[in-house]
Amino acid sequence: MKLTYSAPAKIIITGEHSGVYGKPMLISALKERLSFTVEDAPVTKADKDIDLISKNVRHSLKKSGVEFDNKPYSYTISSDIPAKKNLGSSAALSVAASAALLHFYTGREFSKEVINQVAYMSEKHFHGNPSGGDNSTSCFGGFIYFRKEFEFLKNISSLNAKIPKNIMDRLFIIDSGNAVETTGEMVEKVGKFYNAHPTAAEQIMNSIEKITKRIVVSIVKEDPNMFVESLCENERLLEELGVVSEQTKKRIASLSDLGVAKVTGGGGFKEGSGNLLFFAIDPIAAEKEFKKKNITVTKFVQDFEGVRQEKKYN
Repeated sequence: MKLTYSAPAKIIITGEHSGVYGKPMLISALKERLSFTVEDAPVTKADKDIDLISKNVRHSLKKSGVEFDNKPYSYTISSDIPAKKNLGSSAALSVAASAALLHFYTGREFSKEVINQVAYMSEKHFHGNPSGGDNSTSCFGGFIYFRKEFEFLKNISSLNAKIPKNIMDRLFIIDSGNAVETTGEMVEKVGKFYNAHPTAAEQIMNSIEKITKRIVVSIVKEDPNMFVESLCENERLLEELGVVSEQTKKRIASLSDLGVAKVTGGGGFKEGSGNLLFFAIDPIAAEKEFKKKNITVTKFVQDFEGVRQEKKYN
């Protein structure tokens, strides 16, 4: 048996870090994908991450009382999702590998709900205390409005909306440089700030929640001005949380004549902060300047499929 599943990248529009504390997040899947291929092999060879995902898959099947064949396998991974840029490469791997291994061990496909639950088990190991929003978006695709009330209660809403053309045409993803820290380390950093300054931290989280709701409204109303204002305020609050490096702040300031930007994802404090979500005043002029300054940038394009099985092999 040979199977390939793929899952898309994601980008957090708003709600990073606050989502860990029960606030809503707005996340979009992106067109970039990671593919995981698994097939029968005489000896199982896997690195520690894949071995962990495999163990979580088997644990879930045992717990659910599903019969499976714990057979050896080999695997390959191909991806056009940049690593360490807060675009969900880890979540896409957890989702695609979970889907493929569930199918491989049992000989049948599983629902996205089951795949997402298994993928989240691995994400918790990789990132310590993730919200679950990344793997949910990669699994289901489209726009996800996500709120984690408790570990056992998560509200995952697929929004029946697309980013309107008057906003989409101006959106770019800009590389601010790799973060030295992992997402888990940045989540831990915010946790320490929260414990040391609970009142200030809660005020920031509440403000980000209001911004998240405003951005949803700006998308539904196709209001670029509201979208831009919210983006700017979101970046300011993330800087207050301490998840934006000085290097990244300078990069954002250097682009202020072209548009506005915010860090997306876990961020980074020592050097780069991963990717920036950038709204250009004039997208044509911005692209010319990006090229002139050799700035690594990609257009923002949404995905609406989520995890999927690719070509079926005999």
